[in-house]
Amino acid sequence: MPDVTSVIHDIGYQRYAGVRLGRRYVVASLYTHGLRTAFGLGRSAKAKIFPWFLVGVVGIVAAVVAAIRAQTGQIVLSYGQLPQTLTMVIIFLCAATAPELVSRDLHTGVLPLYFSRPVRRSDYPLAKLAAMVSALFLTLGGAQLLMFLVAVFTVDGVSDIWGELDDFLKGWAYSAIFAMVFGSVAILVSSLMGRRAIAAGVTVGAFLVTTPVVGVLSVMPNTTVNQLAGLASPISLVSGIGDWLFEPLGESMSGDYGPVYAVVAVALIAGCVALLLARYRKVASA
Repeated sequence: MPDVTSVIHDIGYQRYAGVRLGRRYVVASLYTHGLRTAFGLGRSAKAKIFPWFLVGVVGIVAAVVAAIRAQTGQIVLSYGQLPQTLTMVIIFLCAATAPELVSRDLHTGVLPLYFSRPVRRSDYPLAKLAAMVSALFLTLGGAQLLMFLVAVFTVDGVSDIWGELDDFLKGWAYSAIFAMVFGSVAILVSSLMGRRAIAAGVTVGAFLVTTPVVGVLSVMPNTTVNQLAGLASPISLVSGIGDWLFEPLGESMSGDYGPVYAVVAVALIAGCVALLLARYRKVASA
């Protein structure tokens, strides 16, 4: 009979007996990690340079505008005009952030690991979208908050402060619309490709390629076509909403069609979300 030399070693493996945090915790973690990623937090110094440079540009513009108002009382940029003025900066921020949020995971093939957790197929893209929109809103909204805090000390009387607060809250609402439209388009485009450099370039192109179409339509002899020309591009679409909300009646680029711009913006956001969810149902089943 052969000698029995095999030995069973107890190396201490145990079943997990702690609290299972579940789907809500996973989604919150995805959102928090995405928001940190948008600003390069928890990553190398190189990853922080570009996003924080863009955030710094927005902050410097707001600081200069606030300083001019504090010294001269002149309003160089209103709360609603700030996002429009910084449109290109926000586009570049989208191009830098959206691929980091979704393209990297597609390229490295880690999505099956996410979907093996107790989450629905829609949780991952919605958490990433929420992080993208939040990053854009924090960038714009933070700059507007700086402008408001300085403006409060330059106005006279409580009634003026309430008026300033009303303008500020409208500006925040506009920044939220701005962030949702731009964030939805950027995340959808980046979710279609796994290479971050390509995704960044296509994201910029998605915003700029339709701009010439708006230029052509805006010089057509038909007034209705001129006023609806902004619907052809996400940039002019959001600008049209801003003009409708803040410009005096008759001076808006959208003319009498401001509500149409708002409806199209809602439809664009809903369409991007629907396509994003469809994209990740396909990825999950691949």
